[in-house]
Parts: sequence; C-alpha cells; structure tokens
Amino acid sequence: MHTSLARRALSALMLLGAAAGLPDMARAQVRTADPAVRGLPLSAFPRLVKLTKHVYGYEEIRQPGFTTVSLIVIGKDGVLIADGQGSSAATQTMLDRIKRITPLPVKWYVVGSDHGDHTAGNNVLPTGLTWVVHPTSLAQLKRDSAAATASRPVIVPPMAMTGNVQTIDVGTTEVVVRFVGRAHTGGDLMVHLPREQILFMSEAYLNRVFPAMRSAYPSEWVRTIDAALAIDRVKRYIPGHGFIETGKRSREELVTFRDAITGVIAEATRLKTLGISADEAVKRADWGPVGTWFLAEQQAPIAIRRVWAEIDGQLRP
Repeated sequence: MHTSLARRALSALMLLGAAAGLPDMARAQVRTADPAVRGLPLSAFPRLVKLTKHVYGYEEIRQPGFTTVSLIVIGKDGVLIADGQGSSAATQTMLDRIKRITPLPVKWYVVGSDHGDHTAGNNVLPTGLTWVVHPTSLAQLKRDSAAATASRPVIVPPMAMTGNVQTIDVGTTEVVVRFVGRAHTGGDLMVHLPREQILFMSEAYLNRVFPAMRSAYPSEWVRTIDAALAIDRVKRYIPGHGFIETGKRSREELVTFRDAITGVIAEATRLKTLGISADEAVKRADWGPVGTWFLAEQQAPIAIRRVWAEIDGQLRP
C-alpha cells in the first residue's frame, strides 16, 4: 500500500470514530507519525511538550511533514539541549520558545545525532557551551565541516567525551548521557534522566518512521535498542523523530520500531538470497505495514543496500 493511500485509510478510520461518537482520546490513538492522521494541523507546530516540571520535549515539523524532536532540561542556572533542528531558522525558533519558559541561558548541548537535520542550525547556539559528543560523531562533524560552505557552516565541538557515560548535574536534576551502541549512526547518544525516568534516544528511535539506514549499523541497531530497553529507571522513551508518546505507549512504540528494523533486515536478507540486483530487490520488496510509514519509498532502497553491505562485511568496524 502506498503511503498516501495509507494516510487516507487512517483518516477515514478517524472520521468513522468521530461519527460513532467515540471520545477524543480513543480517536487520538491512531499510531502514526503523520500529524494529519493524528488530528493535528501543521499550524500546531513547533510545540513544547511538557514532560515534567523542568523537562520538555520540542517537536518541529521537517519535510516531508513529520517531527524532529529535541529535549530541553531546565537546570538551576542554565538550560541543557539535546539535539537541535535542521536549519538556523528552526533552531533559532526553538531558542526563542525556550526563552518563553525560562530566562536562563543555554549552557549544555548534547549531540544525540550528528546528522544535519539535528545539527544544521547549531551556528545560532550561544558561545561558551559545554558540548557532549561521541568521538565518532565528532569525527563526522569535522568531515562535514571541511565540505561545508560559508553560508551553511557546520559547527564542530571542541572535544569528544572520553567514555561511554557522562553525567551532568544541572542543579534541578541529574542528566546521564549514554552511548549504548551504534544504531542510526556510529555515535548515537542517549540522554537519561533517572529521577524523571525519561530516556531521550535521538535518532536511535524513529517513532513510526521507516528505519533510515544511510549511515546505520542495522544488526547493531537492534541490539542498541534492546540495551536501551534494559536501562533501569526508564518509563518514557522519547524519539528523535515522530511523536512523543506517554509512558507505556512510548515503550510499546519503541518495541514496534525495533521489530520494524528486524523485519527490514529479514526482508533485505531474503532478497539478497535470490541473487537479484539491488534495483530488482527494491521492486520485489514486501515490507508489510512498515511500508506505509513515513519515508518508506525514499528509505527502503537505502535500507536494502545498507543491509547487503553489512552482510558482505563492508561496514566500518
């Protein structure tokens, strides 16, 4: 089923629910990354999602119409941000929204993902930040900076973290930055707030978005999600794309995403055993329900080639 057909079908289901007099909460439980199907106009974004007294998620729309998510933690004397947005304007808008909820300056910044849709606006961040970035992501940002233009600079943090865990006491809570394995990139970082039992997973978790694998480590990605699910004192899992869910549902959706990656690997592996070309494999692929998720048409061919590269031992060790 094409993505557009899936959206129309889901929209029809929501209209039927409304006609049947179902409560708003029941109609809102359509599991999708599509704002329209979820019943949200694009004018509702960007938006701050309050998670606790001092912690917010920030959802902004990116092309072709789903969210990029940042995490905001308000400390005693400053603010911590995990992941920015995909342009200077979008990141500046986020900074302006933060000023509406606190006068405190941004002091800490965590690079959860080194991809441009999370870092391309970092040039508008204030100076003097304490950066937290994985060595692999720092190396990638250096390469991206060398290839960047003056009009679109890539900001390179001064240094990388030296271990797999870095703890920051922001005054109101403890922030634990964790590297638990390669996933969407080689340096994915997660932000754990033990007291609040929140885990921001950046692009290691794409809620109802087709597993994007251009720089991924497919089999390791599955193991990384399992490691995240095993972290103590977590009840709410926050994605890097897709909607922020409530506690129980956030875990269910994370498991669904892990299973989607497993399914994509299995289907790409099946296609490889047929001895056909990658182009032919794209035509023959059967992704099941995951084929209706955001980015499926764009990312499915990339996933096939990436899984095949992993099978052939061609990914960077």
